[in-house]
Amino acid sequence: MSANRIYIYKRYERFWHWSQAALIIVMMITGFEIHGSYRLIGFKDAVDVHTVAAWTLMVVWAFTVFWQFTTGEWRQYIPSTHNVSAMIRYYTVGIFKDTPHPFRKTTVQKHNPLQRLAYLALLAFISPLIWVSGLLYLFYGNWAQLGIDKMLSLETVALVHTGGAFMITAFFFIHVYLTTTGHTIFAHIKAMITGWEEVDEHAPAAGDAPKPSAGKV
Repeated sequence: MSANRIYIYKRYERFWHWSQAALIIVMMITGFEIHGSYRLIGFKDAVDVHTVAAWTLMVVWAFTVFWQFTTGEWRQYIPSTHNVSAMIRYYTVGIFKDTPHPFRKTTVQKHNPLQRLAYLALLAFISPLIWVSGLLYLFYGNWAQLGIDKMLSLETVALVHTGGAFMITAFFFIHVYLTTTGHTIFAHIKAMITGWEEVDEHAPAAGDAPKPSAGKV
């Protein structure tokens, strides 16, 4: 692979990524203990740690939303269906045949079309689902004051929150797997540590139309 090194991930971006990852791991471990899947630190301590991690993550997200909009980085998450089929073919077939990656990262296009759609699902559906249900769970004692005790049941909120937890867990493990699909197994992880990404010069840049194969019109 002929590659160029470009500075893709800014310092705050890397801090946000790793702090979010650490907090989500803590919340997954404590969340499933609260759910009764196993016992590590005990129910009460698991609830306390889970709650602190959740509030910390919300603060990190608030700062991140501010950073995204003040730097213009929010544009990286605008969904696009351009070349989605090429990305699907690559991840389902091409990656196992050592086919060149159909997308080349740039400083203004860091995420391929499938990533953008995945992040849209995360931000527009999974995250609100888990945060709203989590906050309702946390403030269950105030439901009567808020007038929602007649509209909701704790069992329903718990079920929705658990469903969101399984979605986040699935997203997390798929994300971890995809980090191993670079030109080396740790290439993407290294980029998220240093900020520098090795980009294939021959992959089409974002927005480029696929080039026809030789002999085809």
